[in-house]
Order: sequence, then C-alpha cells, then structure tokens
Amino acid sequence: MKILVPIKRVVDYNIKVRPKSDGSDVDLANAKMSINPFCEIAVEEAVRLKEQGIATEVIVVSVGDKKCHEQLRAAMALGADRGVHIEAEPIIEPLAVAKCLHAIVKKEEPKIVLLGKQSIDGDNNQTGQMLAALMGVGQGTFASELKIAGEQAEVTREIDGGLQTLSLSLPAVITTDLRLNEPRYAKLPDIMKAKRKPLDTLTLDELGIDASPRVTQLSVESPAQRQAGIIVNSVDELITKLKDEAKVIS
Repeated sequence: MKILVPIKRVVDYNIKVRPKSDGSDVDLANAKMSINPFCEIAVEEAVRLKEQGIATEVIVVSVGDKKCHEQLRAAMALGADRGVHIEAEPIIEPLAVAKCLHAIVKKEEPKIVLLGKQSIDGDNNQTGQMLAALMGVGQGTFASELKIAGEQAEVTREIDGGLQTLSLSLPAVITTDLRLNEPRYAKLPDIMKAKRKPLDTLTLDELGIDASPRVTQLSVESPAQRQAGIIVNSVDELITKLKDEAKVIS
C-alpha cells in the first residue's frame, strides 16, 4: 500500500509574522520556514502505518518553488521513502494544488492520500476536500484517530456533539487534526540518509495544470491591538460598564 502525503512550506509557527510596509503581503524576509504542523502530523501517521506493516511506501509531495526541497528532505528524515517536488510559484491557490496532487495520484496510485486539514498561513481548509472531489473517492476530514483494516479506513473525528466515526473504502483522502499524534524529532543519522533518498521534480506544464489565480489579494494588515482588560469589584459595576461604556446591553 502506498501512502501519498502532501506537505506545505510555511512560516514556522513560533515566528510572529508581520505585513510588508506597503501592505501587499506578509514579510517573509529572513523568516524561519518549516513543514506546516498539520502536514507534519500527516507524515508521522503515514510513517507509523509503515512501521506497523500496513503501508509499504510513503511518498511526500510539495507544490512550490525550489525552497520546498528543504521541507521534503525534512519529511524524508522523519521516515518518508521518497519525495516529489512540483515546481510552481510560492503562492498557489488550493484548487491548483488539488489538481497537481490529482495528477500525482493518477501516476502513483496510492491507496491513501493523507494530508493536513489546513495550512497555518492561508488557513483555507480546502485542498483535501477538493482533491477527494477530483478523485471521486470518500474523504475523512479532521481525523483525530485512524485505523486501517484491509480495504477499509476507520476515521474518528471530533464534532460539536462529541466523536463521529466514519468507515471509508480505499482509496480515500484523509485530513489530519492536531490530536491524531505527536510528530517525532528527526535523528542525525536519518537526516543524513534523507539526503540520499530520491527526489523527483516535475513542472506544471509537464502535468498539464493551469495554475492561473482566481483570487486577487488586495492587502494584508495586522489585526487591531486589543485593549487591556479591567477588573471590576462587583456584579453591579460590571453591568454598569457593559451598559454605559461598552453599550452591549440596554
């Protein structure tokens, strides 16, 4: 069984981002870049399935510029067997990414496509669902637990009312939530081995993908700063402030 794991290069989640001076985009100059945290969880889950003998090969794929090689090598250091890089502009919309992944799916024929539920930069939460639609297969989103038995995948996901469990026929698309696992740290020997693992590069033209943008980003700005809170001494004082100052009650 092959497992395909799409990953995305994003600003490290420990970094506080800020807009450019002209407000055209986020300032990424000298910013530390990493694998999207949800994608890293997907890589970990795929590697665990391989360690259990359920999967035979884990393939990681990333869409973006050549700097994505760094994240692909990092994923291979975590246990993925090989990587595929699809050269594209640094910013590419979810539909175009889904089309790229669909082309790789048709080539590799994985039983499971396991990817993060969303990226922490765009926060779109669209690629997995779009890919499932293009493939015409079932999808299990926001997986907090995953079990594979033969040609069936059992996905447990958190919903407002508790937990929901879905049974999917393979092939299927599964997106990962934070509680699915805790990713491991790459060991130095594995980092060295990852440098020798195969990494193929494809272009959008080779895949026949039109990545023309359909959305125009107008501006980026920092969120408004929150005012400091205050402590009230009584319920009556709280009601007075909500009524007279905040004007949220009458």
